[in-house]
Amino acid sequence: MWLLLLSLIVQGWQCAAAAELPLGSCAFEDSTCAYKSTFAFLPWILNEDGHYISVDTSFGIEGEKAVLVSPDLQPEDWSCIRLIYQISGSDSITSQPSKLNVYVRPEGKSFDYLLWSSKEFSDSWLISSIDLRNTTQKFKIVLEGILGEGTAASIAIFEIKLTTEYCIECNFEENHLCGYTNRWNPNVNWFVGGGNIRNSQSILPRDHTLNNEQGHYMYVDSVYIKQFQEVAQLVSPMIQTPMSGCLSFYYHLQQKSNNVFTVHTRDINGFYEEIWKMENAITGDWNLAEVDITAPYPLEVIFEVAFNGIHAGHIAIDDISFSPEYCKSQTGILFDAAEVSCNFEDDLCNFHQDRKDGSGWNRVKVKPNVYRMGDHTTGLGYFMLANTRFTSQPGYFGRLYGPSLPGSMQYCLRFYYALHGFSKMSDSLAVYIFEENHVVQEKIWSVLESSKGIWLQTEISIYKPMPCQVVFVSWCKSFWDCGLVALDDVTLSMGDCRITDMLPSPPGQCTFEKNECGYTQVRRNKSSWHKIRGETPTSYTGPKGDHTTGVGYYMYIEASNMVYGEKARLYSQSLRAVPGQQCLTFFYHMYGAGTGLLNVYVRKEDHSERETLLWRRRGEQSITWLRGVVEYECNKHHQIIFEAIRGVSIRSDIAIDDIMIKSGPCEEKEEVLTWQSSGYSEDINEIEY
Repeated sequence: MWLLLLSLIVQGWQCAAAAELPLGSCAFEDSTCAYKSTFAFLPWILNEDGHYISVDTSFGIEGEKAVLVSPDLQPEDWSCIRLIYQISGSDSITSQPSKLNVYVRPEGKSFDYLLWSSKEFSDSWLISSIDLRNTTQKFKIVLEGILGEGTAASIAIFEIKLTTEYCIECNFEENHLCGYTNRWNPNVNWFVGGGNIRNSQSILPRDHTLNNEQGHYMYVDSVYIKQFQEVAQLVSPMIQTPMSGCLSFYYHLQQKSNNVFTVHTRDINGFYEEIWKMENAITGDWNLAEVDITAPYPLEVIFEVAFNGIHAGHIAIDDISFSPEYCKSQTGILFDAAEVSCNFEDDLCNFHQDRKDGSGWNRVKVKPNVYRMGDHTTGLGYFMLANTRFTSQPGYFGRLYGPSLPGSMQYCLRFYYALHGFSKMSDSLAVYIFEENHVVQEKIWSVLESSKGIWLQTEISIYKPMPCQVVFVSWCKSFWDCGLVALDDVTLSMGDCRITDMLPSPPGQCTFEKNECGYTQVRRNKSSWHKIRGETPTSYTGPKGDHTTGVGYYMYIEASNMVYGEKARLYSQSLRAVPGQQCLTFFYHMYGAGTGLLNVYVRKEDHSERETLLWRRRGEQSITWLRGVVEYECNKHHQIIFEAIRGVSIRSDIAIDDIMIKSGPCEEKEEVLTWQSSGYSEDINEIEY
């Protein structure tokens, strides 16, 4: 069935090639429709007979790119990109496959935003539907092919088509079927109905769109089933941008029976949720179905039919549409996960403590020293501290309550914690879920062991059918086992944590967890920047862990491999010329006697190659990670350079992590350290409340 649909796609779009396509669409018949290959990379080649554009190993080698850029496109309320493509030619299953990426390039931005990516190998054409979120700026579509292993690796694009609708919408009149697919079942499947198709033993209706014999729809017929409740599924393209509103469609029922017709959503981890079930349908006519749908993270919509016998007739669907307005006026506003996020810099946000719990948790600010870190957000800001050693009695609990979470939704909770002074850390910090009215309390996480002197990130996936609250609980077991529990940067996002991990990182961001994000060095040797996790080799210098998770990677210079005054430079990828202000933020660590300099430059990519100093720190700064914030302007293509200069002793390691470059002015300014705290401070226990 699926191969038949693919052949229909190719035949149908070839017949329609002569029709004028909207700007940004291209059938690649006799031209590339103003799409242009980027000169710095491999060229996309138009097939001599037309019908597709491709790149293969006859023009390049493994890892090389071919970049195709559309003309300027005007913003629309919403757009859907239909892409027909093929990735082929790998020599073996184990070889590295070729890759096709689709980006959007908004006007006035330094980076491209990844919309979609595929490595799916196929001997035939495949179709993908990609939602393009509405924007107020002009933009370009960027197609990037990366060659994989193999002597005949290739990437081909048959057609790209832009439509001003949601990708989930479909009337099934075009041969590509809007990217909807049948999940293959050996017996019962969805088929295309209407038109000249006469392959059913049932009497099928006219379509709903055109109300004649030429229109099309999708149907599933009971005559082919082999066993009771056999299931046929019609699957929508993946909804890839957050949206919520009213999903509507028409369905046709041949006869009343105990057939089960339902609509589900399914995330990329396979989690199903039923959102609609057929009830009180009229037979022999098209019925309108409407259901509210919320897709805050990538979801598929699945139309599923289970028949109760071979004489149960058929079910057909047509004219699937979507509106950003909810079907029912009483439906509430989409939950804002930011309500449960807090960095505690200004206040407690929407967190609180019950009066009966006293003040077990306090919002504090400390001077970093060898015994205590600064906060995780900036290194010099506020965080929550359960200061149990000085304020609590044995057996005391401190509870910090978050706001209420709606039920029947998936969440990913992330936060940073640090412990100090406990001989036994088990259960000294725990996370509970309190269901509505605090009747049910469930512990969903507790600390077992923890590295001292480091902020560690924890992530917890949450799904509860009832509304609930997240509660952070600190526990002082005994007088001799009461320490300090610190909490900072609590964030909540929609979807299971595994889903959020699969989503692309914001452009311009680098945590160094997976790779070096295009940052390069002129040469690599012992005196270069190095990627590492954990502590640096030399004692009394460098961080104990990275800033991102506490157990991840960061970049640093190893002073023991360098001589006084020697430099190590790390260059960003080329950034486009963008008018207006740009904001660079990063975290740096400069701890150790004799620490040298950390400089940040912007380098214009023109004939002058001129470098301008944007930011500098000299000497030891703190035992904790500190946040650097830099605003700059550059109307030329440019690079950002991080330059570390070795100080007078081997205890002068310098580290950087979590770099982010965004268009526009910086939302927050950098706090400047007003004290030195490398070794031992007279104000060792000074805490600002």
